[in-house]
Amino acid sequence: MRSKPPFRGGSKLTALIVALILAAAGAIVNWLQPSGRDEPRQPDRPAASESSPSARSKAPSGGVPPGSYTLTGTIVNVADGDTVTLRAPDGQRRIRMDSIDAPEEGHGDAQPGQPDAEAARKHLAGLVAGKTITAQCYEQDQYGRDVCALILDDGRSANRLQVEAGYAWAYTARKGDYLRDKAMPDLQRQAKAAGRGLWARPDPTQPWKWRYDCWRQRQCG
Repeated sequence: MRSKPPFRGGSKLTALIVALILAAAGAIVNWLQPSGRDEPRQPDRPAASESSPSARSKAPSGGVPPGSYTLTGTIVNVADGDTVTLRAPDGQRRIRMDSIDAPEEGHGDAQPGQPDAEAARKHLAGLVAGKTITAQCYEQDQYGRDVCALILDDGRSANRLQVEAGYAWAYTARKGDYLRDKAMPDLQRQAKAAGRGLWARPDPTQPWKWRYDCWRQRQCG
């Protein structure tokens, strides 16, 4: 009996099946793998907040040195030409204005005040009393006061305005240890040249010298 000839289409069928399987596998892989073109674009990162280091590095108010923290509130008391009380949401804060020193108010017979102390206080009160301001603060002093630059709503520094008007000195005591705002000495020179405020008097005494000579050494002449 003659044997049947082998079926020659089997190899072709097998190759076709293998090709179909490979094509299907490739389609599945492409479907599972992100293409990158259809992914939604990630939103840009938000700008740095006020508490971030990059935001704090910007110096506000025309070069006033940036602080380490800010306080915002209403000025409810002006004690003298460089000290105020700010009512903030978390309570009242006593603020010593940075980089300036104003004539001393009197504190009884043992600590007499300086000439122009009241004029300096009134000038500062005219700038900040009852107003909402931002205090750009650097530290707290030994008395627990926040040491700050007072920034008015128009962006000006009340600290600078006190010196510019001749109602405070640039605080250059101790070789400038208290002088963060380097604009102050030039503002003082301008006020002195124009004879404004306390510079209308001959040879006014610096407050830090007054505190030492008069209050501690009892040499108030």
